Amino acid sequence: MRYTKMHGAGNSFLILEDLHGELRGENPRDLALWFCSPLTGPGADGMIVLKPDREADFAMDFLNSDGSVGEMCGNGARCVARYGLEHGLSRDPERIRFRAAAGLITARRIDRSRYEVRLPDPSVLDLLRSTGEGFCSYVELGDPGLPHAVVEVPSAAFADLDALRRRGRALRFNPVFPKGANVSFVCLTGENSVRALTYERGVEDFTLACGTGCGAVALSLILRGRIPGDRAEIHMPGGLLSVRLRREGGSARDLLLTGPTALVEEGELPPPPAMSA
Repeated sequence: MRYTKMHGAGNSFLILEDLHGELRGENPRDLALWFCSPLTGPGADGMIVLKPDREADFAMDFLNSDGSVGEMCGNGARCVARYGLEHGLSRDPERIRFRAAAGLITARRIDRSRYEVRLPDPSVLDLLRSTGEGFCSYVELGDPGLPHAVVEVPSAAFADLDALRRRGRALRFNPVFPKGANVSFVCLTGENSVRALTYERGVEDFTLACGTGCGAVALSLILRGRIPGDRAEIHMPGGLLSVRLRREGGSARDLLLTGPTALVEEGELPPPPAMSA
């Protein structure tokens, strides 16, 4: 079972092909739980399985490290775009097309390591939602929607990550979010510059970067007038990600996420013991 490990701004993924039955009917949830743990596999924030698609170049199934299925992953999508182009699954570097649960994704290569992906348009947008302990913006990208809460905090809040983690965990399970939520804490650092940290659903901790979280952050801050124009530069622990969007009345569409990708390693994985013949 061959794998490729990549990361986008520190957000790491194991990419496996199931284009020709390579996984032999094995349970992807079990594979994600086993291989994403650094104790039993290469370790990663999530796992992406590539499958055939009739209309797009291929399809991607995304699983979090806890085995749960994710609707979409922005950093993973950039990594997959690069993988597809470099492995011959896509042939046009200006138009890489693949399908995720949240919808059709298009991407393009900017240079050897940087890729741009078009995130799914928002299907739910609530710029001011009460959580019972304050207010946030709530965004779902795609259909079915990938849920995100965006919470502005003072810059001093980032000095106490344990306290921020506890707050993120509580908000992630807050009942005002019907599907749970990824929770991004943000503070403005310049006119178009933002510092952000995301507590990710399915990882159940902070990650070094969250691509769809950056899309939600840009939507919230731009539509609320906190950032002028149509672009946000978002500094996450793993690197800089950029989001550009097109405003459409009180909403927006065509969210373009740009950022780096990196190849970590390639190798072979034996099936988990419980799945061995």
